[in-house]
Amino acid sequence: MTIDTLARAIDQGRGLAAADLVLKGARAFDLVTGELVATDVAIAGDRIVGTCGEYRGAREIDARGKVVVPGFIDTHLHIESSLLTPHEFDRCVLGYGVTTAICDPHEISNVLGADGIRYFLESAQELVMDVRVQLSSCVPATHLETSGARLEAGDLTPFMDHAKVIGLAEFMNFPGVLAKDPGCLAKLDAFAGRHIDGHAPLLRGMDLNGYLAAGIRTDHEITSADEALEKLRKGMHVLIREGSVSKDLHALLPIITERHSPFIALCTDDRNPLDIAEEGHLDFMIRTAIAGGAPPLAAYRAASISAARAFGLADRGLVAPGWRADLAILDDLESCRVSTVIAGGRPVEQPLFDARRPVAPVGLTSVKARRVTAADLVAHGAGPSTPVIGVVPGRIITEYRHATLPYRDGARHADTGQDVVKVAVVERHGRNGNIGVGFVQGFGLKRGAIASTVGHDSHNICVVGADDEDMAVAVNRLGEIEGGFVVAAGGRVLAEIALPVAGLMSLLTHEQVRDALIPLRRAAKSLGTTLQEPFLQVAFLPLPVIPHLKITDRGLVDVDRFELIAA
Repeated sequence: MTIDTLARAIDQGRGLAAADLVLKGARAFDLVTGELVATDVAIAGDRIVGTCGEYRGAREIDARGKVVVPGFIDTHLHIESSLLTPHEFDRCVLGYGVTTAICDPHEISNVLGADGIRYFLESAQELVMDVRVQLSSCVPATHLETSGARLEAGDLTPFMDHAKVIGLAEFMNFPGVLAKDPGCLAKLDAFAGRHIDGHAPLLRGMDLNGYLAAGIRTDHEITSADEALEKLRKGMHVLIREGSVSKDLHALLPIITERHSPFIALCTDDRNPLDIAEEGHLDFMIRTAIAGGAPPLAAYRAASISAARAFGLADRGLVAPGWRADLAILDDLESCRVSTVIAGGRPVEQPLFDARRPVAPVGLTSVKARRVTAADLVAHGAGPSTPVIGVVPGRIITEYRHATLPYRDGARHADTGQDVVKVAVVERHGRNGNIGVGFVQGFGLKRGAIASTVGHDSHNICVVGADDEDMAVAVNRLGEIEGGFVVAAGGRVLAEIALPVAGLMSLLTHEQVRDALIPLRRAAKSLGTTLQEPFLQVAFLPLPVIPHLKITDRGLVDVDRFELIAA
């Protein structure tokens, strides 16, 4: 801020000069006292300069009958999981009041390495929304899978002083931290004193203490109020998550209180455009929490000021003079229906999006999987009994189950009567051609196959199916369209969406992606699936840092023991 700009802000705040922008006749939600304060809100440049009074402005917006709250902050998400490029995510989500997003480009980094981080940093500088980047800490996430890239501490430190970088992203390799793995310790040491995100599902007791002793301060993988309370007591900032698959909000409603609210925040992690269009984004979390009994003051604090303080964003989170003018204008607090958004002092309108400089997409030829046949997907084994991945709807934690399956010619076969179908992970980075084969229970499939190149975290191809031939059709089609989602049955493709940007993101608008997801979901339902979001559920089956049983291109992983096991 220049001296002239500072002088103008002082005069506009005192009412000696017309403000650049005034929200007239509003009620501002004071997140300190919990009061609704009748006031104009005066803005100069990107800062609020006046409240608790009447102002005149060069431009005025009638906010009579409306409530003004600080813009919402999504404290942990992967923009890639929206299936949109950063530019389209910006245009999709800003209208829901999300003015700051703290993203981990972990998905694209596991495909493209440092080039993926550069793409996100370049994009972040062009967006209307303020996107901050956490540098991906676990590329690859573990040694139990084949990734497209590897990032060591020395690969990350050149980015650490970038204006858009906060710190180190979710440290999901918690077994590596506890085992004092040299690579993990090098990253933690390099970012000591900066913000380090956590990722520690079900980690409790003395092991949790050891993990926190490494300087890790947040966690979004909490699935029960009891776990949340222990982590709060031990100094963690709890990030309550409600995504397209991981739905933890209802379980964590008991901690959304005024007492806890300075130490909790909200995040989506992974949310697709269809769910955003049908339900909303953080606004959906806020109104759902309030409807579930959470005090509005606690919910709105978690969505803004508490989130800002947790991540060192000291300039935002209150409707008060001197604070960044990121604001959402609501019809009322309870419904959290957003009518107007102010981002950095500017009303969010189409010309803002039109003025952004485009950023060239990357990773357009990243799917290098070999073509497969049904013979490549045979589940060989010594007898009919086998471990089975148990899917729990609404959770990415899977159960370690067992089943006795049809057994012929030295191979096990799917049994839809038990709701047990085959799952395979096909290495797609052109490294080794690995294929891991196992079984999963809980999809409800009666026929056909669903396949995806979105497969956390290494993003190999993951396919679930009741028929080996259809599984092969779906896998091979993904290679032809350079990644995406495919539904196949009867030897043909029923529906698909291409995600050619690193096999993760579409080149279409968010409206087009939303519309394409509708027939895709319908095609999956026609196969019998009972899951609300089967595609992202597929994407989490290969995630070997989330308990209890997962699968990678190298085979089944017992996450509790952190090792590969025989099928």
